[in-house]
Amino acid sequence: MSETQVNEFTRWDGIKESLFRLTALKLLPGRWFNPTLPEKASLTPAGDDLTLEIVSHCWNYSEFQLYQLSSLVNYPPTALKVVHTVFYAEEDADTVRVLDFFRGQSVPNVTWNFQPLPKEQLFRRAIGRNRAAKASQADWVWFTDCDVVFHEGALDTLAAKLKGRQEYLVYPQQMLATDLLPKDDPLIVKAKQQPMVMELDLTRFSVRKFSRATGPIQIAHGDVARACGYCDTLAMYQKPMPRWAKCYEDRAFRWLLGTAGVPIEVPKVLFIRHAEKGRYQQGSQISVLRKTIRRVKSALIGR
Repeated sequence: MSETQVNEFTRWDGIKESLFRLTALKLLPGRWFNPTLPEKASLTPAGDDLTLEIVSHCWNYSEFQLYQLSSLVNYPPTALKVVHTVFYAEEDADTVRVLDFFRGQSVPNVTWNFQPLPKEQLFRRAIGRNRAAKASQADWVWFTDCDVVFHEGALDTLAAKLKGRQEYLVYPQQMLATDLLPKDDPLIVKAKQQPMVMELDLTRFSVRKFSRATGPIQIAHGDVARACGYCDTLAMYQKPMPRWAKCYEDRAFRWLLGTAGVPIEVPKVLFIRHAEKGRYQQGSQISVLRKTIRRVKSALIGR
């Protein structure tokens, strides 16, 4: 299939996806499309030997992935075991360099699980999330983004909150977030240099509250992940893309589970907000437009 044909095909996919969001997500019960969803009462309550799988994607965001991985080195969990899965593409040399560095870091209770994908599969985030969900052996699976960081005590507190729970989906009801950072901010510039374990200054973060399990804070029960995958029954969200796809499948995942998630208190989960979107071609019209939209939203509503 030629590049022109791929672009035309994905434009038609975009139309179908828009119609799906405007109709099915508003009018139909998600469980109709998720027949393997187990009953809550059947979910296995996690005990003291809890395992959490963290799943993130990285494309041209190596500086943020570095901070996320550094947080597990700086603050190894003691109350649970962590499998950290990162999906990436070999073409992203900066991310490969960061992951190669952390492969050499031995961290108590942490297992690195770095998984290369063809970039066309990486560009549709639901593909990697679906693969990880169905293969996971963890008690809980945290679907996140590489600009989310787990600071001191965050994961150990999460372990206490997850023990014994029989919920489909939970989420931290607040995070600590930076302002919208420009690409020349020292926090970003320093992390783009030679890979090393780095720390963040908490004085640059302030509280942001959430009312649902949005894309980077979706923590699904392991039984649900294995049974249902991540939008596994929605073919449009399992299709490779020629460029990074807007992550509308996050809403579809909540719809399939029939819940916005249950809020829990987890301290010191950090969110590095940034104006530049590395996953889009820099200087392109879409990159400029999206950056402008982000700045306007940040100024008006703090998002």
